[in-house]
Amino acid sequence: MMGTERSEICPLGAPLLCATALVAAIGLALTACAPGEPEPAGTVIVNARVIDGSGGPSRDVNVRIAGDRIVAVGDFEAPAEDTVVDAGGLVLAPGFIDVHSHHDSRLFELPDALAAVNQGITTIVAGQDGGQQYPLAEFFDELETSPVAVNVASYAGFGTLREEVMGDDYQRHATPDEVAAMAALLRTELEAGALGLSSGLEYDPGSFSTTEEVVELARVAAAHGGTYISHIRSEDRYFWEAIDEIIRIGREADLPVQVTHIKLAMNNWWGQAERLLATLDEARASGVEITADIYPYRAWSTSFTWLTTVFPDRDLDRRDGAEYILRDLLSPDDVLLPDFLPEPAYNGLTLAEIAEVRGTDVETTLMDLLKADTEMGSESLMIGFAMDEPDIEAIMAWPHAVICSDGGLDGSHPRGFGAFTRFLGHYVRDRNVVSLEEGIRKMTALSAQHLGIADRGAIEEGHYADLVLFDPETVIDRSTYEDPHIPSAGIEKVWVNGELVFDGGETTGNRPGSVIRRVGS
Repeated sequence: MMGTERSEICPLGAPLLCATALVAAIGLALTACAPGEPEPAGTVIVNARVIDGSGGPSRDVNVRIAGDRIVAVGDFEAPAEDTVVDAGGLVLAPGFIDVHSHHDSRLFELPDALAAVNQGITTIVAGQDGGQQYPLAEFFDELETSPVAVNVASYAGFGTLREEVMGDDYQRHATPDEVAAMAALLRTELEAGALGLSSGLEYDPGSFSTTEEVVELARVAAAHGGTYISHIRSEDRYFWEAIDEIIRIGREADLPVQVTHIKLAMNNWWGQAERLLATLDEARASGVEITADIYPYRAWSTSFTWLTTVFPDRDLDRRDGAEYILRDLLSPDDVLLPDFLPEPAYNGLTLAEIAEVRGTDVETTLMDLLKADTEMGSESLMIGFAMDEPDIEAIMAWPHAVICSDGGLDGSHPRGFGAFTRFLGHYVRDRNVVSLEEGIRKMTALSAQHLGIADRGAIEEGHYADLVLFDPETVIDRSTYEDPHIPSAGIEKVWVNGELVFDGGETTGNRPGSVIRRVGS
């Protein structure tokens, strides 16, 4: 049965283990066994290169698990009754925390969560881009009734709350009464355990909001000890204004803010990573606790009809809108349609290839395809190859950036199955963007710190036993844009709350994941 965990929420910049969590850990050690009772059998992992998530050097120590906790780290003999796992010199790290995940979609249909655990993810954070499983209390109750293989935390979604209050009449600014109604819903979601507030201000219905609306709700999250994570209002032509907006939200609402899946996704901005990081560092120096997460790919994925928002007045007969998109945002070769529902024959083709098949110019082709998809309900996805590798690497190395997948259990982007292993294999091992120790910190302890989760993300006594054993020489993603569901290489074993969920390339059927609620909820 999935347990209910109440994780300690720490402010950004606080030590990873808050005082209350430390007391709890000490209490756990003192009360593990009643007087006179034999210590329960556990698992001892030996001959591992332990990288504990702190960013410090690896250590050759043993790690003992009993129940769902790490109970010993050091040089000791395994008790006779314990199971011994010989790591064979591989790296043992804390389980990876996916701070921006869509692996909650279809999670009850795919409870073994192969896409996540095959790349070492043990905790997913849902409720992203302003959308959430609503109401959160029911979602969490279902997780506890129908356990899954990974831990699940969630934000409350600004877009979901806005839609609940405004319905279909969202293409305007909210009234003060409507903002108050959203705030009341948000308090309920925070009391249910939401980590804070998420927004997707580039998407409807959040795109019609004012900054003041978001600030008011962010203040509610701040009052409950939560954080704010945002798909900012523009990731392309109004990018710098959108960065200014999230900094303003952090300052006025007085809470930590995170730019999620941060990117320079317009060719006019390529090469300006230094400017971006300087802007973020200046905000931090002024007192705004701003951070970022990034996925390790140069392509994004979203609804194909998102492109309609770029057309003037969303008028798909405006040829100048199509010209702007294909001149300044994406070339025709960089627009890939993995599953175009109105015409499946186009699946896997680029816009340039579809235009050639249709015998029309690329601008006309784009407008016609968007109209067709809109008429069918706007369900098709697109992949846009819009980022530049030097920018990705510079942002990835920023000390306040962590890794995310932005992926799903059965999505059309390879990040769903391979983001964390790609980071480890391509960017850490092959490109040396950061050291292995720092790379692991960016997937574990630093992520836990950004989220305010104090008892995961590190190999320490008293922490939950979320662990991943992998080969740093062979770990790599194998999922591709043509076949995004190929499992990764190099991940040997994954434990969630002390139970093996992935072993030797396969899921085990164990489903020990916990709901991670904000403390005090």
